[in-house]
Order: sequence, then structure tokens, then C-alpha cells
Amino acid sequence: MKKRTAFLIIFLIVFADQALKIYIKTNFHIGQSHPVLGHWFQLYFIENEGMAYGWKFGGQWGKMILTLFRLAAVIFGIFYIKRIIEKKYPSGYIICIALIFAGALGNLIDSLFYGMIFENSSMFSYNVAKIFPKNGYAGFMHGRVVDMLYFH
Repeated sequence: MKKRTAFLIIFLIVFADQALKIYIKTNFHIGQSHPVLGHWFQLYFIENEGMAYGWKFGGQWGKMILTLFRLAAVIFGIFYIKRIIEKKYPSGYIICIALIFAGALGNLIDSLFYGMIFENSSMFSYNVAKIFPKNGYAGFMHGRVVDMLYFH
């Protein structure tokens, strides 16, 4: 597999991921869901301030450390993908790593910028966030990751 193909896959996944996240953030309130494939799959809007399963470090410094960890993981991922392509690993493995990398990059984008470019979303007021408000809900590196895919 060529580097260009792997990075095209990553670009397309990150583009689709960000487009869907922006749609969800600007059209759903937190906790709102919409079935896509019956009861098997739903778009379900939640925001995650931390890592997997909502686990987080304490306070503003903890959020910054988590974002820096995500940045380091993405940088490592670039070199890892380059290396496995050069060593001619199987295409299926490279595609799987590219998909994981695209997810990590999408979450890094959320964490870096979403606090600045969106209003706060709220479950209690059924507030749907607006994009590019005068003031965002958080500063650089303090955004929340948008999660929206729910499989029963």
C-alpha cells in the first residue's frame, strides 16, 4: 500500500468525522438521539471531557495534559504509519491502523478547538450549540470530544 492511499483514507475519515460532529453539535442537544438503522444503530449526542468511558484527570491542568497526550499519540501515529508502509505490512493492517489514527486525530481536533468554536451544549435547557459564537465554552486545548455513534 502506498503512503498516499493510507493518508487519503485518513483524510476522508477525518473529514467525514468532523462534518458529522459539526452537524450533531449544531442540530442535537446533549442526550438527543435519532435511530439510523432501526434499533441497531443510533446517532446519540454526548460529549466526553476525558478519555474512554469518561475517565479524566482533575481540573484544567488534567485536561491540558490529556490533550497533550493525544497530540503525542497522533505524532507517534504518523511515524508508525509511515514505518509500517515502508516495511510493507499487509494492507488490511495498515487500513486498520489508519482508521484508528483517524479517530485519534478527530478527537484531538475536538479537544484543541471545539471549546473555542462552539457554544456550550446543555441537556437541561435543550440548547443546541451555535458554531463560531462571540465566546466559546472553553479555551484552546480544553474542548470536549463529541461522541455520537451508538450501537446497541
